[in-house]
Amino acid sequence: MSKFPHLRQDFAASIVVFLVAVPLCVGVAVASGVPAELGLVTGIVGGIVTGLMPGSSLQVSGPAAGLTVLVFEAVREFGVSTLGVIVLIAGLLQLAMGFLKVGHWFRAISVSVVEGMLCGIGLVIIAGQIYAASGLKAPETGIGKLVGLPGAFVDALGNSEALASLAIGAGTIAVIVLWKKMPKKAQAVPGALAAVMLATVATLAFSLPVATVEVEGLLGVIQPPGSEAFGELANPAIWGTIIAFALIASAESLFSAAAVDRLHDGPRTQYNKEMIAQGAGNTVCGLLGALPMTAVIVRSSANVNAGAKTKASRVLHGVWLLLFAAALPSALALIPIPALAGILVHAGWKLIPFRQIVPLWRAHRGEALILVVTAVAIVAVNMFEGVLIGLALSVAKTAWEASHVKLEVIDKGAGPIQAYLSGNATFLRLPKILDSLEALPQDRPIELDLSGLHHLDHACRTALENWADRHSAADTEPVKVTTP
Repeated sequence: MSKFPHLRQDFAASIVVFLVAVPLCVGVAVASGVPAELGLVTGIVGGIVTGLMPGSSLQVSGPAAGLTVLVFEAVREFGVSTLGVIVLIAGLLQLAMGFLKVGHWFRAISVSVVEGMLCGIGLVIIAGQIYAASGLKAPETGIGKLVGLPGAFVDALGNSEALASLAIGAGTIAVIVLWKKMPKKAQAVPGALAAVMLATVATLAFSLPVATVEVEGLLGVIQPPGSEAFGELANPAIWGTIIAFALIASAESLFSAAAVDRLHDGPRTQYNKEMIAQGAGNTVCGLLGALPMTAVIVRSSANVNAGAKTKASRVLHGVWLLLFAAALPSALALIPIPALAGILVHAGWKLIPFRQIVPLWRAHRGEALILVVTAVAIVAVNMFEGVLIGLALSVAKTAWEASHVKLEVIDKGAGPIQAYLSGNATFLRLPKILDSLEALPQDRPIELDLSGLHHLDHACRTALENWADRHSAADTEPVKVTTP
């Protein structure tokens, strides 16, 4: 035991993480439009491959609700057979970013963009999974899903099968929410697992007409990408999806790492090594034709809270997933799909930062606006372009705030008028600067002092020189400019 001083704590934590991971792995796979077992494959790789690598010792990787929307769109557009290639190339990009030490730069991404991304994803997941919980087909677009909800409820009310399905989904959410109020001993079983087990028992006991998970067996679903799938790389559209997978999976993993570091006092995350670990995991997932992985905050926090001390807990959770997938695949066929939809509706709800939005609006309205615009763009357009819109807004806001410039005019009534510019003179503030300077009298000598500027961009310099050349009236001394 001295060689593994924390084996007891890590073993106990691994069981808890395994029990949390099973319904999430299966639920994310079904919601992504791929066989349930592929979610387990990604969980196994996240535990055993990524789990063994250095980076962040206590965070757990697997299929993430946050990528569900992106994976579903990719599968619909390119097919399940091409998913492996997308994940493989995204994994290789993550490896390259890790080796090039790009990892820590992800910490510079605006928190508002990330929370806006999670909020948008959460809304799309909730809307999409309400259809799944009702046994109805969801519209393809994010806006379509939201707009179609009232009609879907009306359809469900007139259909006994849809009502039974919806009742199972709603019951699952209720169990997850109320489980936290149960005695501590009962809470040893994770709420999501308890909800799925109760939903399964209810479906069997009352012979409810509810769709259940289709099972193909572990070896039946593992399909390494073939030459046809690699041929899809000639399609330019696929590269946008690959880059989106790589960037969003990396951002989610590294933000999760920062959150997990706040939960424990152990070794801190090494961001570039964690990026390499995530890249290695996604490369293996791609070769197996499985779902992409990220570090997942739900499983990671469960791991820390269960008392894990080393990476052994997450590796063992991968081993238990492998044994479950190999020995008990038929158990998956009993799970009602609306129960999995309920788990994902709850997961989507937790992605929406309700508590942060109001304080953020009071303190930093610009940041709150970025969060809302990013979320709306993801729902209205798609995930990748929504994130790009958020990032562009964030950069524009930072540039605007960084270009603070002050113009001070001193006019003593006689002698030259003195104008002092200080701060950062960029093209963003140029109209305001020129309006103030052009309002100065043309029949008086003017001295423009630029020595107080920290930064003067080319556009400003050129515009100020042009103003100085043309400002003075015919019989007045030309403007004197003191450059920084």
